[in-house]
Amino acid sequence: MFVRLLSVFLFAIMGNVIAQDTLKPPAAKLVPKTITMHGETRTDNYFWLREKENPEVIRYLEAENAFYKATMQPAEALQKRLFDEMIARVKQTDLSVPAREGEYYYYSRTEQGKNYPILCRKKGSLEATEEVMLDLNELAGGQKYFRLGITAVSPDHKLLAYSTDTAGDEVYTIRVKDLASGKVLADSIPNTYYTFAWAADNKTFFYTTLDAAKRPYRAWRHTLGAAASADTVVYEEKDEKFTLHIGKTRSKEYILIELTSQVTSEVRYLRSADPNGEFRPIEPRRQGVEYDVEHHGDVFYVRTNDGGATDFRLMKAPVSDPGRENWVEVIAHRPRVYLSGIDAFRDHLVLYERAEAQPRLRLQNLRTGESHYIECPEKVYTIGTSENREFNTTTLRFVYTSLVTPMSVFDYDMVTRKRTLLKQQEVLGGYDPAKYETKRMFATAPDGAKVPISLVYRKGLAKNGSNPALLYGYGSYGSSANPSFSPERLSLLDRGFVYAVAHIRGGSDLGRSWYDDGKILNKKNTFTDFIACAEALIKERYTSKDHLAIQGGSAGGLLMGAVINLRPDLFKAVVAQVPFVDVLNTATDPTLPLTVGEYEEWGDSNEKKFFDYIRSYSPYDNVEKKAYPNMLVTAGLNDPRVSYWEPAKWTAKLRAFKTDKNVLLLRTNMASGHGGASGRYDRWKEVAQDYSFLIWILGVER
Repeated sequence: MFVRLLSVFLFAIMGNVIAQDTLKPPAAKLVPKTITMHGETRTDNYFWLREKENPEVIRYLEAENAFYKATMQPAEALQKRLFDEMIARVKQTDLSVPAREGEYYYYSRTEQGKNYPILCRKKGSLEATEEVMLDLNELAGGQKYFRLGITAVSPDHKLLAYSTDTAGDEVYTIRVKDLASGKVLADSIPNTYYTFAWAADNKTFFYTTLDAAKRPYRAWRHTLGAAASADTVVYEEKDEKFTLHIGKTRSKEYILIELTSQVTSEVRYLRSADPNGEFRPIEPRRQGVEYDVEHHGDVFYVRTNDGGATDFRLMKAPVSDPGRENWVEVIAHRPRVYLSGIDAFRDHLVLYERAEAQPRLRLQNLRTGESHYIECPEKVYTIGTSENREFNTTTLRFVYTSLVTPMSVFDYDMVTRKRTLLKQQEVLGGYDPAKYETKRMFATAPDGAKVPISLVYRKGLAKNGSNPALLYGYGSYGSSANPSFSPERLSLLDRGFVYAVAHIRGGSDLGRSWYDDGKILNKKNTFTDFIACAEALIKERYTSKDHLAIQGGSAGGLLMGAVINLRPDLFKAVVAQVPFVDVLNTATDPTLPLTVGEYEEWGDSNEKKFFDYIRSYSPYDNVEKKAYPNMLVTAGLNDPRVSYWEPAKWTAKLRAFKTDKNVLLLRTNMASGHGGASGRYDRWKEVAQDYSFLIWILGVER
């Protein structure tokens, strides 16, 4: 087990080589467990690390944390400098852009030295007296972890429903506050998830609860003043591949229950003025058919892939009888133009599209039939909508950012097409975007696919192969990698780093087929795409193997584990955040959160062909006796998405197998979950720790 560190130790840093001879890392004990499935027997020596209640497991994690701290001790001053740089760029006492709903303007603000926002509103005008609805700093008082879940003001604006998580396990408790008196009502509902909807009567609301595998599966109706034990289940989803979410249309006329698997969906609807009514299906589910809906007047708009529309098309159906037989096409399927979502306003539809690895906002006038796109000034950017609480408006609020442009909030007149900048994220200390360059390049994957890469670096960068570089990737669940601005990242760019985003398959960056080509039996395309991106950066002399670091979290951590098994020689340093690396064990354990629901993402391991394929790339199962890069691995003890034992087991096995003397560190947050530290100052400290590791390993001087 853990050997106490010597009270005095020396680190020799010669170029990029770090000697650790005076430190001895923890060594997890071996407890062989044999597992047999599909005729294959494998031995897992670290399965015992799943025993969270075992004091020996906690001691091991704490020993790894102590080893991390001791190893990084020479970089503590650097961590402090980075943290100071980050907070020096942030306007710590700040205000969000107020969003109007009815007579009120809702906003949040932050105060210097406080970890959490304060939720506020003003009635009638922005000159009115401020009303503090929730001070999250007070709610978080005395807690090691705090996260706000839902916040929902009742239709008459008199009550605020909110939920909180104080463990990091994403299990929330709902409470209701009387905004006039400031009192929190007796209503308290545990074991809830992120979705919620008020009925029109201001006394009834709907919420979701979790099953034993932490899957949102039941929708409940609650009446204020009643005990939670008296609440009524209005729908239960019995198919474990599906999750249940509940919400309200922008028109506020309908409450929707959305039932989704990775490839199939179903929507049920109820008039918000009829809270005791029955939820009825828009269209019963059919395997492989996805749809979602938005309400407008006497129709539902339906976004669907029905009829072979891989990148989705738009239909409409009468509210009186919205089944598929009454769907009428509004926008036909356009290959390689992915229709990713819709929003409805009184006179307009907002269509969320993605083409050529860029998001687009298309506005369609429902009165004239005309449509247009919101123009964007850069070639590599991200655009999306912000808080749009009102239905009866011609103003759309959207946000715009790029790798060099700070987050900017605009109001856009959908009729005149005039845009007004309301607020741009303020970067203190004289940030000048003209000093940085952003561009798009492409890598060629082994099968010939062209993989986009977004880049940012300081102008004047010499392409001589000696620049430190950080390549980020994710590539799962159809989640696109949107290039955005980060004030923290300036601490890397100003030290000469090239920062790159790999738009690899498994995401929807180039449409839905881009996602399909990186999942289930095509999953390895995600990994080879990323390797191709790394090789392209090296070929174009932005960096070299000795200066290239990579980063990914969660399913992006799976990416990190897979690529270092395939090409450990290609990378100098790796930051793997809460990495999903024990894929085979997780994929064969249906009691764990997400496992059954993700059979359509990774493949159902109960079938041998999927089992064998997962076995062939699962990072933990493919660790070999060879040299690996320098690595920092992070975990959250209460993480419900990637259990802490996945990074812990992976680190333990890497320690036993690797043949190099490179740094391998595991840092477990003993009070958090999947997202790391909950407070903003604590989060900046974690970013500073990650960056200091990269700067230290790569031998970068400012």
